[in-house]
Amino acid sequence: MHTGPPKLRIIHMANLTLVYGLRLLPSDEITEVGDAPVKLKNGREARVTMHTLEGSKEEIEKQLKTSLEAFFDFYPEI
Repeated sequence: MHTGPPKLRIIHMANLTLVYGLRLLPSDEITEVGDAPVKLKNGREARVTMHTLEGSKEEIEKQLKTSLEAFFDFYPEI
């Protein structure tokens, strides 16, 4: 039985790209938000889910920070 500190597993990952877009619009002007297409070098297409945040500047900033932190929680290996 091994009783020492756990071994660290180092995972080498390729450089990553975070794709995002931001735009402020009057909240009562938006009727629909859809996925945005991303073209990949291999000819395939990926989709980026678009999200909306509403509120004051401070509320939007707080929601955006929380959303970004939650996004990276999906990828603990990064």
